[in-house]
Parts: sequence; structure tokens; C-alpha cells
Amino acid sequence: MTTVPDVATFDPEIYRADFPILSTVLHGRVPLAYLDNAATTQRPRQVIDALVNTYEKHYANVHRGIHWLSDQSTDLYEEARENVRDFLGAETREEIIFTRGTTESINLIARSWGDWQVREGDEILLTEMEHHSNIVPWQQLSQRTGCRIRFLPITDEGEIELSALDTLLTERTKMVSLTAVSNVLGTVNPVEEITRRAHAAGALVTVDAAQAVPHQTVPLREWDADFVVFSGHKMLGPSGIGVLYGRAELLDAMPPFMGGGSMIQRVTLEGYEPADLPAKFEAGTPSIVPAIGLGTAINYLRNIGLEAIQAHEQRLTQRAHEVLAEVGGVQLLGPAQEKKAGIVSFVMDGIHAHDVAQILDRHGIAVRAGHHCAMPLHKRLRVSASTRASFYLYNTLEEVERIGEALHDLKHIFRRE
Repeated sequence: MTTVPDVATFDPEIYRADFPILSTVLHGRVPLAYLDNAATTQRPRQVIDALVNTYEKHYANVHRGIHWLSDQSTDLYEEARENVRDFLGAETREEIIFTRGTTESINLIARSWGDWQVREGDEILLTEMEHHSNIVPWQQLSQRTGCRIRFLPITDEGEIELSALDTLLTERTKMVSLTAVSNVLGTVNPVEEITRRAHAAGALVTVDAAQAVPHQTVPLREWDADFVVFSGHKMLGPSGIGVLYGRAELLDAMPPFMGGGSMIQRVTLEGYEPADLPAKFEAGTPSIVPAIGLGTAINYLRNIGLEAIQAHEQRLTQRAHEVLAEVGGVQLLGPAQEKKAGIVSFVMDGIHAHDVAQILDRHGIAVRAGHHCAMPLHKRLRVSASTRASFYLYNTLEEVERIGEALHDLKHIFRRE
């Protein structure tokens, strides 16, 4: 695989051959244009080969066996953890907890830290643009403890109203949990500023970075967040693997989330002593091979360079805004293109998002339609559903142009022209 030496010379065609699924022809006539990357990304051959190679040559349970194969598997698994640590810029490997994904990571925090620290009268501060995975676990915490969930409002343009922090951030706020990048609007949020103000008020901060880590260099030190969570399947890795980064002192003080094998130091009939980090939060047999695959995906992304990927996605997003404007009768959701990541959600006048997605599929274009696990956000925007195109390193300007062609066809079918 060839690296891209300069952002300006980025050519997605160099990498498309690494992704077997992108050669798919749909309906016997049109090439696949996969534009549903905010939901999940495709995997390059290098990641697929790493999974197969591990199963064929290196697989055994980790940390437990006193035999060569277990040592091999353990080394690869822990090498993947070190890869994640270095990729994020975390200080120690103990701060990297493997989970099944962003959803499990947030549930872990809400259960372990939340049940330990939150009481009736305390407050959790979220935003109106959160994914359900960053709403429901906190609502469940509220049901268990009696704490109050409050929400930072957003503007009609899809940006957080930072002035609301003046009244919503109080001494009762125990946690501020927000997305770094909206999975619907593409809005890039000012995590660093919100973290600074939250910490000044005595609150902790969790960042849902599922839509950020795959596309940009995460400024972990600048964010200064207490927890950062993301998923492997959104960054060319396998499904079933995710990451929880947490400050070591916090993780060390928190009680285990689940009980079982691996997470213990000692068990007696009277009780147990938890293991040290990170094993303390990795009960049972972990997602060994998916973790190894994630490590390979990280290597792939680093070889290309996140700066180049981000710049490429910005070009695609800009062109998508232009194409949708040319179609007419389209309401774009979210802020201006320069304030968003590679996510473009829209609503067509008088045509349901599901119909839009179905016609796009006839043209070989895979997009997402619905509320994208963000029902409160859609209610705030006064739309029932939207169509979302989301880009990654293997998408092309030609695929963006195809969106416009398909939507013109859609308007003809619905007699909008």
C-alpha cells in the first residue's frame, strides 16, 4: 500500500483496491457507492487478512494459558492495546480498556462511575445532539439514583449554545457527556472549551469520539477529558471492539462493571479482590481477534495520515453541499460546511427520507435514512427523519456527483420538476 506524502495529492483510487467490497456491482448494473460510513466503515484487505491470520495461526485465550499459542495471542492482543494508546496519545496502557464498542463504554462509565458517585439531586449534563447511546445510559442512571438529566440546547444551525453553560453548569453537575462530532449534523463541537468550563465547575467530562477518532487526530491532551470512547467498526476495524480511555486514577478508584474471569486477583467463598487495570474492566474472554484487527486498522490509517483523510473528506463535503443546492428543494441539516465533518444530512421537500434512500439505492448509492439513533435531535429540528451521506477515505468526488443525478431522478419520479 502506498502512502500519501501530501494532503493536496490525496487520491482515494490508490486505496480503493484494498477494499474488496467496493468492487460490488448492485442490481446487475451499477457500482456500489458506499456513503454510510458514519454507521460503519468497510474493511481493507489488510484488516481482513489480520483476522484470518490470527484465527489460523495464533489464536488461543489470552493471559491464562501457560503455553506457546496463548503467549502468541496475548502478545498480539496487548500489542493492539499499545497501538491504541500510542494512537490516542494516552500516557499508560492501563488507561486503555477494550469494550465491545462506544455503547458499552458509555454504559460502563454510567454503571461503574455513576452508581459509585452520583446521588439524588446531582445532575448530568448532555447536549440535544447526542446519539441514543449517550442519552439512555444516563437516563437509566437517573432511574437508579434520582439524579437529573439536563441538556445543552443547540441553535437552528446545529451548534451548541455555549452561553447556556452559564446557567446549566452548576455545583450539582457531576458529569458533562457530549459528542465530539454529531453523527447527524456533522457539527464539530468545542470539546476543549466545554471541558475547561466543566472542570472549573467540578464536573467530569466524557467525550463520545465515535465520529471523531476515525477522521482526525484526537487532541487528547488539549481536550483534557476524563473519559473518551469510540468504536473500532467506524475506523476500518472489526465490529465487536471498542475503546474506553479513562484517567488512570479514576479507573483505579471505580468499582468493576462486570464480574467473572480475568477481572479478579483473588476469589474466595467470602468475596473477591479485583485485578489491576486494565483487566479489572475486561471480565470474561475478551474480543481477542477484533482487538488485533483494530490494531491493524490503526496502522492502516496512520500509514495514510489522518490529516490527509480529513482534508479529503472536507472536499467531498463541500462538493456535496454544492450538489444538493443545485438539486433544489433540499434542506441541509447542521452548520456551514467549514464547521462540520464529513457528514451531510438533508431533507427533501415532500419526500420521506426512506423514499430518498430507496431511490439512491437503485443508483447503487448506500446512505442512511431515519433518525440515526438521535430522535430528540430530529424532534428539536422539527423533522421526523433525514437522509445521511457520510464519507471516508475511499469515497470519490464522482460518487458525490452521483447523488445529484439520483436526486434529479427522484424528483422526476415524484413529479417535482
